[in-house]
Amino acid sequence: MQVNLPRRRPLSSSVAAALAVMVGALSLAACGKEEPKTIIETAAVENNKDMPPEVPTLWPLTGLPGGVVERPSLAVKVENPQAARPQSGLEQADLVWEEMVEGGESRFIAVFNSQVPESVGPVRSVRPMDGPILGPTRGLLAFSGGQERFIEKAKSVGLQVLSEDSGSPGFFRSDQRSAPHNLYLNPAEAWAAADDAHLHLPAGEFVFADSSAAATAVLNGEPTVDLAVTISAVAKPKWSWDEATAAYLRSEGDTPSESADGVRLSAANVIALTVPIENAGGTDAAG
Repeated sequence: MQVNLPRRRPLSSSVAAALAVMVGALSLAACGKEEPKTIIETAAVENNKDMPPEVPTLWPLTGLPGGVVERPSLAVKVENPQAARPQSGLEQADLVWEEMVEGGESRFIAVFNSQVPESVGPVRSVRPMDGPILGPTRGLLAFSGGQERFIEKAKSVGLQVLSEDSGSPGFFRSDQRSAPHNLYLNPAEAWAAADDAHLHLPAGEFVFADSSAAATAVLNGEPTVDLAVTISAVAKPKWSWDEATAAYLRSEGDTPSESADGVRLSAANVIALTVPIENAGGTDAAG
């Protein structure tokens, strides 16, 4: 299913933000009174006129400029039943994937790189689609429990797995919730456990447009303000465009989605994928 983003939001927020910052800087420079150049300054300009312009360092999963830190992506499996809401850390993720699991419930893969939340959770188990989804990142995957063949599948695509069951660092239990919805992860400790093969920035999952004219929303899309997705009878997320924040606001049905800190969950871009459902073999505890 093709998702058409509104023409008012023709490209990723990363590019839009970068353009806004650059234009703002140019406007301020143009308003200032130009000081006469010294001979040394003029010579420096002449010597560097053929040098390519500096390209700002961009975070690979968002395309946003900033003080990029050399660290891998950290993906965390976060559950989404009513008992697990509101979750912690989702508002600071670079990417969030929502997938269907057994019983019609949905589960998140929250992928972090540019921001470091204090905690993320509640954390739950790995699923067979996690490896293929996260393979391009070659980063870390944190979870609690799961069938060994699914864990091996994640390892086979280049991910370093961090599991609470195997004693990986960073996991802790909260006394504010009942088990099994009380397991959380300290991302800083998880990143510190990265091995030598998983210390570098991830490859980007998406390609960001260099200009609004080149964005796929402009080239192929049509204006729209709402996106309602039926994952199952119990999982029906909705996204609504909000002009004030220039973002899509998420809801669980008609209930606004918020983080544990009271932050409304939102996204610069929303992509809906229609994918085939395959029998992975085996039976879970729910049959």
